[in-house]
Amino acid sequence: MIDIRAVISIIIYILFTPMISSLISGIDRKVTARMQGRKGPKIMQPWYDLLKLFSKEAAVVNRIQKILIIAHFVFALGSGVILFGGGDLLLMLFSLTMAEVFLILASYSVNAAYSEIGAQRELLQMMSYEPMMLLCAVGFYLTTGSFYVSDIIRTSFAPIVTMPGFFIGFWFILIIKFRKSPFDLSTSHHAHQELIKGLTGDLSGRLYGFYELAELYEKVMMLAMVGLFFLYDNPVSIIYAVIAVGAVMFSMSLIDNIFPRVKWELLLKYSYIVTLFAGGANLLILSLFL
Repeated sequence: MIDIRAVISIIIYILFTPMISSLISGIDRKVTARMQGRKGPKIMQPWYDLLKLFSKEAAVVNRIQKILIIAHFVFALGSGVILFGGGDLLLMLFSLTMAEVFLILASYSVNAAYSEIGAQRELLQMMSYEPMMLLCAVGFYLTTGSFYVSDIIRTSFAPIVTMPGFFIGFWFILIIKFRKSPFDLSTSHHAHQELIKGLTGDLSGRLYGFYELAELYEKVMMLAMVGLFFLYDNPVSIIYAVIAVGAVMFSMSLIDNIFPRVKWELLLKYSYIVTLFAGGANLLILSLFL
């Protein structure tokens, strides 16, 4: 039987996420500018930039690059469809990982120095955040008895009650996932990236637009995961989830403006320490007492 609410959620996600995510990115840029004593761009500037990219022709290096970038977009979009459709978290994470793999392959395919260095660093970032994301899915299962989002949001209490360590770990890897300083090793949305955009240095026009569009879908999906820690069968929990998302975004902007970029060795060290002590300890407690 078709779940009408799931279908509606998927349609809303596909149609409205680019503009909503652009608004979120615009607010983030505005907050960053204020922290630096600047006025900053218009709040909807990311949306205008996206439209401008799709109005330009792409200078494609080779045919496989175009195929891989489109595949990256499809899998990134599909990951969000699974999440907002109430699907399996493990399947969502697999789809998200495949999206990253296609992006890395696209960067390698151009045979350019800066893109290859960016791809190598993106692989290191994947190694740093993937274990924590998998642990979060396991934590939701131990707390609610299901990997399905539709079951998780119908529990009698917010998962954050028994998953504070997982939440701290997930918040930490979001800094890596969103490519914020000090973990913007592979590419950055700021002008201080010494790799000349690194991972995405050889993308242009519509092709770069598909990458940016995938990033917009992925941002909303990851923030929805933050909200998932606070959602349960009480409608009031939606307010808690929105407040949590706002707090997480503000904290990441603050960290982005305070800390300089670290080397890849420290990226792996810090991420594994947080995964072990925050996620691992919480997993051990859940395993023993639930």
